[in-house]
Amino acid sequence: MIDQTLGEPIAELAARLRRRELSSRELTAACLARIEQHNPALNAFITVTPEAALADADAADQQLARGEGSPLTGIPIAHKDIFCTQGVRTSCASRMLDNFIAPYDATVVSQLSSAGAVSLGKTNMDEFAMGSSNETSYYGPVKNPWDSTRVPGGSSGGSAAAVAAGLCVAATGTDTGGSIRQPAAFCGITGIKPTYGRCSRWGMIAFASSLDQAGVLARSAADAALVLQAMAGFDSKDSTSAEEPVPDYSSELDASLSGLRIGLPKEFMSPELDSDIAAAVEEAIAVLRQQGAEIKEISLPNSELSVPAYYVVAPAECSSNLARFDGVRYGHRAADPIDLEDLYKRSRGEGFGAEVKRRIMIGTYVLSAGYYDAYYLKAQQIRRLIKQDFQRAFGEVDVILGPTAPTTAFPLGDKTTDPVAMYLNDIYTISTNLAGLPGMSVPVAPVAGLPVGLQLIGDYFAEALLLNVAHQLQRHSDWHLARPPASLTE
Repeated sequence: MIDQTLGEPIAELAARLRRRELSSRELTAACLARIEQHNPALNAFITVTPEAALADADAADQQLARGEGSPLTGIPIAHKDIFCTQGVRTSCASRMLDNFIAPYDATVVSQLSSAGAVSLGKTNMDEFAMGSSNETSYYGPVKNPWDSTRVPGGSSGGSAAAVAAGLCVAATGTDTGGSIRQPAAFCGITGIKPTYGRCSRWGMIAFASSLDQAGVLARSAADAALVLQAMAGFDSKDSTSAEEPVPDYSSELDASLSGLRIGLPKEFMSPELDSDIAAAVEEAIAVLRQQGAEIKEISLPNSELSVPAYYVVAPAECSSNLARFDGVRYGHRAADPIDLEDLYKRSRGEGFGAEVKRRIMIGTYVLSAGYYDAYYLKAQQIRRLIKQDFQRAFGEVDVILGPTAPTTAFPLGDKTTDPVAMYLNDIYTISTNLAGLPGMSVPVAPVAGLPVGLQLIGDYFAEALLLNVAHQLQRHSDWHLARPPASLTE
């Protein structure tokens, strides 16, 4: 019975908590029981904090009894293990930080805690958020709850699998090149990456600082709106934080789509796209048309350059950010070094996994003397062209639409020996990060029993409009209500 309750929208759960029909302790205990039962198979969590969670739940119940609290008070959530959490291991899924206990909370974590959300623990991810399948974690791959032989997507795959399997009500994630949207698509849930600077990056372990952005994974647009509301806002501790007012996302969900101009990039619907994925996108477009939206073909001519540009810019920034993990200042330290050079080499060699090492090497190369102009500078010029494509497009339309990923979730190990094939999974999502725009993924018609994601891209700080379009699509369809049929979650 309580498992069915866990599937209810956050607004309904909040109302029941306020009416005292349900306690946060009961909700939290139910999530912890499901984690204990299903996490051994899914590997969605790295660290679970049951005692702290139940204590927070009791505090939430007391707050609610006084008639206080927010819509998130007493709601159990999970945090991607990239966010620092005071007194709790924050590993970034790497041996390098296996024993790191964060001395403070990331701003996103403290904001959700202040809103009364109950933290269940830390979810699995690709090591340092580098991956498109959630197979590079030091703690092993996460399994997709729809099919345990398939990946959940990366790098926020642990958060996506946990939400899809009902181990938590919602979860935080980060998106550097599609790491919220792609796992949301593969796991059949809703994920939003807001505009760069909308959510603070303070206390979020950096991968590529000009691309990283915190966001939400939830079961619906309405749930995502409530969680994002608590996370968004200016933070003086983050020099890239945007001083933009945060609208009431929930109040704008019901706005009519009549007259809304939605752009469909012809480059996104090319013959190379899987025909079943294209059909699922067209089915969702038909629903939006019925609501009064106008669909218009547009062009993003430089979108095909987004993957090569990204895989120069992101590794360059990661090679710089991860230089601090050397066994002296931060991170794993090799035993019994013979000298300082041996200490550096072995600490980094033992602490980092293969994909992280590959990106550090690429980044160091493209930033090196003699190659900077040929690679890094050229990639930044392409980035500007991609941003200009979007600026022109938003002169014609209000929202851009397309597939989130070129395929459904692929089998574990299918692309681990071909990095380029793995990188191409983010072909539809990366350009959004290069331009700093908000994007989200919502479930549409499944293909062969596996979830498919529809991507929505908005102009800067247009999160409310994206959530509005997604909510209207979910009001007039039931794709987001589907739950994994696998025995893993029964």
